[in-house]
Amino acid sequence: MNEKVFRDPVHNYIHVNNQVIYDLINSKEFQRLRRIKQVPTTVFTFHGAEHSRFSHCLGVYEIARRVTEIFDAKYSDIWNPDESLLTMVAALLHDIGHGAYSHTFERLFETDHEAYTRDIITSPETEINAILVKVAPDFPEKVASVINHTYPNKQVVQLISSQIDCDRMDYLLRDSYYTAAHYGQFDLTRILRVIRPVENGIAFSRNGMHAVEDYIVSRFQMYMQVYFHPASRAMEVLLQNLLKRAKLLFKTQPEFFEKYSPHLLPFFKNDFALADYLALDDGVMNTYFQSWMTSEDDILADLASRFINRKVFKSVTFDQASEKELHHLIDRVAAVGFDPDYYTGIHINFDLPYDVYRPDVHNPRTQIEIIQKDGSLAELSTLSPIVTALTGSNYGDRRLYFPKEMLQVDDLFTADKEIFLSYISNEHFEYNK
Repeated sequence: MNEKVFRDPVHNYIHVNNQVIYDLINSKEFQRLRRIKQVPTTVFTFHGAEHSRFSHCLGVYEIARRVTEIFDAKYSDIWNPDESLLTMVAALLHDIGHGAYSHTFERLFETDHEAYTRDIITSPETEINAILVKVAPDFPEKVASVINHTYPNKQVVQLISSQIDCDRMDYLLRDSYYTAAHYGQFDLTRILRVIRPVENGIAFSRNGMHAVEDYIVSRFQMYMQVYFHPASRAMEVLLQNLLKRAKLLFKTQPEFFEKYSPHLLPFFKNDFALADYLALDDGVMNTYFQSWMTSEDDILADLASRFINRKVFKSVTFDQASEKELHHLIDRVAAVGFDPDYYTGIHINFDLPYDVYRPDVHNPRTQIEIIQKDGSLAELSTLSPIVTALTGSNYGDRRLYFPKEMLQVDDLFTADKEIFLSYISNEHFEYNK
């Protein structure tokens, strides 16, 4: 086929010169990703973050294409060029199963985007599957196994999922660009120059170690400054409570939801299929939320209005020792008149920036290996004091969210509010304006 290009703000040009890749991009399941935001509630804090899973998946594909092009040309003695198409397809499709407001939606309706990724790839009902089986009858299963980390060639798996993979490299650069938070910037060109296939995975030349080190620090900073931002998490709590209220109300007011949110009915009934899942996207959900603002249920209407109009919950941080004191705050919120089931929420976010391989833990990490001058491999944290400081430690916080009204001195200021304010000023909690 003639080469096709997609102009991209992160990679400049994304090159497509394989018909299979081009056909996959044009499938209806992949085009749906245009309607799924990459960081859906982050956009309420960083207004430029309107980018989609579609653009991210194209970016991951482009990095995988560049890597396999280098491996094909320079390392055919240890890299099998027959694996290149598989690697690029897995990179392109790794997020194909993400749904509308995916992580929040998943927690409430017990869906699993990873399981849906496999279903979309392997189900005879999808255009994606019809394209893949033309490559080989077992090709869909191979692609799914790479994404599920069960494919036997660890070189391929680590390019798609490891502590430094094509997925993470694209989303850090892309999210950094669209949020205008430059913490996520690192030297991708240098990393691509020093990446190498090794016997049981991928590694990096010693002379490129500082580029890898910079990538680890960039990832840490993005989590602390962007992904864990309190306002973005506040909107996630609000969304969770809004959907929880709708799910409850459906039991007694099905006619309202049949009229205003028909594509959610299978999820309220807990009887949904792949086609139902694919019928939802962020735009559909937002339209439903706007219609819920007219509900006769005051809580549903109010929560929907708060979400659509960005009326952000406030929060205090607490530690494990202080968790037993949270009921004092929640009781005061209830006393003022807010139902705490829908107007409070606990949100806990922690991330492990980097870790060595620990076979005894659940989901052990694949450590980053650096190739020494003598050809031996050394784990990154043994060489980098900066990475050593980040290794094996979780960073983040615990927050209790509540309505902003609890802080406002107005006609509704009560003794309960005063008690609430005294509690968030004591040693158990920390409130940051």
